[in-house]
Amino acid sequence: MGLVVLDSVLVDLTLRVTRLPDRGGDVRSSRSSLSTGGGFNVLAAARRQGLEARYGGRLGHGPFADLARASLDAEGIAYGPDDGGEDLGVCVVIVDDEGERTFITAPGAELALDASSLARLELGSGDYLYLSGYNLAHPELAAIISPWLHSVPGDVVVAFDPGARFTDADPAVLASVLDRTDWLLASASECLALAAAPVVETAARQLLTRVRTGVVVHDGPAGCVVAVDDEVVRVAGYDVSVVDTNGAGDAHNGVLLAGLAAGLAPANAARRANAAAAIAIESFGPAAAPTRDGLDAWLKARS
Repeated sequence: MGLVVLDSVLVDLTLRVTRLPDRGGDVRSSRSSLSTGGGFNVLAAARRQGLEARYGGRLGHGPFADLARASLDAEGIAYGPDDGGEDLGVCVVIVDDEGERTFITAPGAELALDASSLARLELGSGDYLYLSGYNLAHPELAAIISPWLHSVPGDVVVAFDPGARFTDADPAVLASVLDRTDWLLASASECLALAAAPVVETAARQLLTRVRTGVVVHDGPAGCVVAVDDEVVRVAGYDVSVVDTNGAGDAHNGVLLAGLAAGLAPANAARRANAAAAIAIESFGPAAAPTRDGLDAWLKARS
């Protein structure tokens, strides 16, 4: 049993600023980092909890791809061969004083994912497959992933995170992906938009009818909402100092899926995921999810 992630691995250039610059203006960054991000955040979070993990996308060749491969190797995350092409894409992440992040993405080799790459993925009973709305926002990827997804064996657990760009996806493609989704993992704003509902709990209940198993909604400091088996519960979050929200949702998703794969009840897996996200937002930069021992110790200290 393991996790295969299709959400694109990218390189993040993260800049801390007091505010976004005016058009034509300039602001000084007080802190910066260059690190692997995107789908890597989910992979690292799950792997640090002990779940086997593999990246199913393309990395390309170049300095950004080299950085990504080194990060994957350091975490013990598998990835497939790459037959050349351009370098990996980069995302400029601007983090303001409140910890909110704004993205500017320049795509790269990750858009070269093709049918042969997907065909090489070996998915077995009980494996988890994770994809995001960023995969569907690019028509060239959506045209490959959406039909392939319905060829995935029914006992593979599909988790889908709509992401901020899910509105760029073709509505028919989005509906098709949701139809094969076991677990929908969304932010509160994404959940409300998908369900056209005014309240997160109501939206989660509505979306439960569109997926096969359950819905988990990240709701910031309020924790998360878990909808499964016609039951909707809120799992409390943790009060921490916000440094950088980039990657917090990814940490939540990776730890949640690792907990579900380990057999935890959804609410218990969500409680661990809430703690992982809280730990992540106290650190600058992506991929800040804790190890399993670190998470256990953090929860024990707060019990």
